[in-house]
Amino acid sequence: MEDYSLLLEQILQQEQELQFDTFSNGTAIQVGSAILARAQNMGKLITIDIRMNGTVLFHAKMDNNGPGNDHWINRKINAVNHFGHCSYYVHVLLKSRNTTLQESAFVDPLEYAAEGGCFPLQLRSAGTVGTISVSGLAGEEDHEMIVAVLKQILKQEAR
Repeated sequence: MEDYSLLLEQILQQEQELQFDTFSNGTAIQVGSAILARAQNMGKLITIDIRMNGTVLFHAKMDNNGPGNDHWINRKINAVNHFGHCSYYVHVLLKSRNTTLQESAFVDPLEYAAEGGCFPLQLRSAGTVGTISVSGLAGEEDHEMIVAVLKQILKQEAR
């Protein structure tokens, strides 16, 4: 059986480090636009969704991205809200335990997705206040798309 402990630690560290001091509608546009630009530069077709306190602040769907990606995003958001961690962490955790969402958490797999691509939007002073989601790639790539942009933006803010 494969050891996932290092990957799980890495994802938890990302959640700990990639937090904002403040987050506004303008920040959502900045983050969403940066994810969109990164996807375009890489030739990737994705859907992006940023929500805060249940309100959609940014949503973009690139060409040839059908309604299925919106459903994937909703399922990933449900997983983040239920488990309190990014959807990729939930995916890797379940994989490490050789189980599924339905078996371990008794949730409907049509409503929840343990797959990469939804990251908790966290404020240092308040905890999780929303989600940043990407759908359209493999789960690990969706996750990495978000993490790479958050690292870049938060590094710029720290200057």
